[in-house]
Amino acid sequence: MSNFAQKSKAMMTLKYDVVVIGGGHAGCEAACASANMGAKTLLVTMDMNKIAQMSCNPAVGGIAKGQIVREIDALGGQMGRVTDATAIQFRMLNVGKGPAVWSPRAQCDRGKFIWEWRKKLDETDNLDVWQDQACELLVEEGKKKTVKGVRTIWGAEILARCVIVTAGTFLNGLLHIGRKMVTGGRIAEPAVADFTESITRHGIRSARMKTGTPVRIDKRSVDFSLLTMQPGENHPYRFSYCSGPQNQYETSNHKPTSLPQLPCWTVNTNPEVHRILRGGLENSPLYNGQIHSIGPRYCPSIETKLVTFPDREQHPLFLEPEGVDTNEMYLNGFSSSLPMETQIEALKMMPAFKNVKVYRPGYAIEYDFFDPTQLKHTLESKLIDGLFMAGQVNGTTGYEEAAGQGLAAGVNAALKCTGEQTFVMHRDESYIGVLIDDLVTKGVDEPYRMFTSRAEYRILLRQDDADRRLTERSYELGLAKRDRYDWWMEKKQGIEDISNFCKSYAIKPREINDALEHLGTTRLQFDVNL
Repeated sequence: MSNFAQKSKAMMTLKYDVVVIGGGHAGCEAACASANMGAKTLLVTMDMNKIAQMSCNPAVGGIAKGQIVREIDALGGQMGRVTDATAIQFRMLNVGKGPAVWSPRAQCDRGKFIWEWRKKLDETDNLDVWQDQACELLVEEGKKKTVKGVRTIWGAEILARCVIVTAGTFLNGLLHIGRKMVTGGRIAEPAVADFTESITRHGIRSARMKTGTPVRIDKRSVDFSLLTMQPGENHPYRFSYCSGPQNQYETSNHKPTSLPQLPCWTVNTNPEVHRILRGGLENSPLYNGQIHSIGPRYCPSIETKLVTFPDREQHPLFLEPEGVDTNEMYLNGFSSSLPMETQIEALKMMPAFKNVKVYRPGYAIEYDFFDPTQLKHTLESKLIDGLFMAGQVNGTTGYEEAAGQGLAAGVNAALKCTGEQTFVMHRDESYIGVLIDDLVTKGVDEPYRMFTSRAEYRILLRQDDADRRLTERSYELGLAKRDRYDWWMEKKQGIEDISNFCKSYAIKPREINDALEHLGTTRLQFDVNL
């Protein structure tokens, strides 16, 4: 415990059923789920103006991740609705493959995403928000250790039956740009000291992981004529089963508004870019011994790509808009912790970025996580009764993986407060179930990212049937609300009507044979049911 916390002890006491530590994607879903289940809930966040901050790519969904967002929505979570309200581009990925692995993805307006989430929190009954920083987990010793709450750096003592830790990358976070190291949870934001140690003293194991993010570019300095445009799709896709048409949502005065749809852009690196980047490798934290933590294999830095694939003359990059009211753009594929001058010099070797200006360079961050095999399938600790964990603190990477865990933890924390049954999704029910089962049974040796290949029942876990799999069960629990349940029941009845029609309606040869012959297939001899 920090000295400041000791001096500030017992300045004020707050009492709740559930307290959630961290206002990222896991924390927001956990807080909303717990509160919507009826538990008196408090969300503790260091900055209320950065609720659900998209710390890296300003996008939601993708391969397997899009299925998780649909599942969150089907269960009564908020990520799908927030995404639909703030999407500036939508695409369905994997459409060249079978429908089971089609995956929705949306580019979002980063700033509006935060405020749409803030609105969801403000509108949620039983939910309060407290801006502060937790510094100590309070645990009651006894035959079985039981969580009591948390203490904050400003001396507030928050007592709760359940605590959900969703601290993201902030626990003892350490930022790297070249040989420069600065403590922080994100760039220009403080790290959280002492909190990890207040947990590990009770036998919970922790280790370190690493992730990174790319440079942010001023679009006014980019020559877009030298880039290839990648527009979104015109099909009215959306994530939420209950949202209106794509990008239509209601503001506080219930008037539908929409955001303009923006393109992304593609460009390739070249040998000159690679030459400059290789010249900076001796100052790369990944290769000079500064970083010893485990990094994400499936989201490598640009310097890792050069070392892993030395014969490649180019690597694809994607320039993505951060929003409709900003000049900031995200250079996907150029994650780096090389010295900032090396990053910028390399960028200028691509003709489109000859005169580039950046808002900030890419950086790497190391942070604490806890061994997920010490958790139950409910995401409750096996060692401390009432302590739950979700998100990157469990060794995962990605907004969607975090949000799915957060929802599951929030539901189970609320159920624990009432002594009711637990809520566990199995591997044949959802990608969230696969994710949690992998974490608690196998553990992690690198940041865990969801893929369709991880799910042996992926043929059943389509992005378009999450409501069939989960909504009725969630409604019975009390999480999914009546409007979501009614929408699904109407859809279910429509599916049954179509199915019954196909079973009973007979196609006559005279009605179909000409078309069959045109297609080069066999003509019918008798009536056949659809």
